[in-house]
Amino acid sequence: MLKFCYDHLHSLMLTLEITNTDEFMHIQTVCDFATLVSTYARGFSIIIKPYDERMPTIPDPVQQLSCHDASLAIKPVFDRFQSVISTSGTLSPIDLYPRLLNFSPVISRSFTMSLTRDCICPMVLTRGSDQLPVSTKFDMRSDPRVVRNYGRLLLEMVAAVPDGIVCFFVSYSYMDGIVNSWNEMGILQDVMQHKLVFIETQDVVETTLALDNYRKACDCGTGAVFFSVARGKVAEGIDFDRHYGRLVIVFGVPFQYTFSRILLARLEYLRETFQIKEGDFLTFYALRQAAQCVGQVIRSKADYGMMIFADKRYSRHDKRSKLPGWILSNLHEVHLNLSTDMALHIAREFLRRMAQPYDKTGCGSKKTLLSEEDVMKMSEGAMDTY
Repeated sequence: MLKFCYDHLHSLMLTLEITNTDEFMHIQTVCDFATLVSTYARGFSIIIKPYDERMPTIPDPVQQLSCHDASLAIKPVFDRFQSVISTSGTLSPIDLYPRLLNFSPVISRSFTMSLTRDCICPMVLTRGSDQLPVSTKFDMRSDPRVVRNYGRLLLEMVAAVPDGIVCFFVSYSYMDGIVNSWNEMGILQDVMQHKLVFIETQDVVETTLALDNYRKACDCGTGAVFFSVARGKVAEGIDFDRHYGRLVIVFGVPFQYTFSRILLARLEYLRETFQIKEGDFLTFYALRQAAQCVGQVIRSKADYGMMIFADKRYSRHDKRSKLPGWILSNLHEVHLNLSTDMALHIAREFLRRMAQPYDKTGCGSKKTLLSEEDVMKMSEGAMDTY
């Protein structure tokens, strides 16, 4: 009977001719919840949090209905259409998606980007100028030396890179902590001698205002720095094309909070249902988020930009190999184990090269538009057909 709570309430409100529906918002929420719980018997869990983890002594219970199975959302599409094509620049590694979405692909292909010149410069920074390793691993992220090296990296880049710089952190709490530390060390004041700094918050209005002012600062020619969070509002769907993003720095590997009750429930479901190991899914999800963050810097063939993956774990093949092919094809061997000084030298050389005139029509040596014959040739040497 719970399955019809929503319909019964809707019918009752129409019968009673209730116009002020805001007064019944809470009962509508309860009925929605009851209907969803009774509709889906598989792939969902009810998660109850007795308190906020930031204030464990204060009871504040929250009840959530969490979906662990993404295939439930895509199944109606597969059932309705005979042919479905999924494309993206961050679908990597491709072989995990059929398992997550529970389908058997007929054809799976991976293509390189067609650009008029080598306008992408990804780098993996593993250590600071003092040669000490940098990482956001739990046992290292609070180390003052790591925080200082991250700050020195940003300071060197704002002095050398024109226009806009976007920085992504692994979480809001980590961003707050590291910005406070930079402020105490005097690094933030030094950064603002070169560029204005804008910060994403969890408030939509504040973040929108910060983004608008960031763009105005970039339009003025002085450039700016925008601090954001992977999986945050800015990381999803905001383009930093042209002078709005000449450099993206990802501070750390954006792994999810592994003690989240919802995440633990989803990992258990994926392991039991699809035989996907916890480590494989967490790494896949984190590297996909990192790729999504840096991918916003290149939005056209005439655009150019740099990407710095600032964490020693990116130098490991098991992590790096899960990045999309268009990043890996431009990630040269000499860019895999850099210090801050080396990254600065590469950045200056890249910017100097991008400042040179080039053939924007694409009639030169680099082919920018693929013909049907080119696609067929690439298909023959691409991934296996399932």
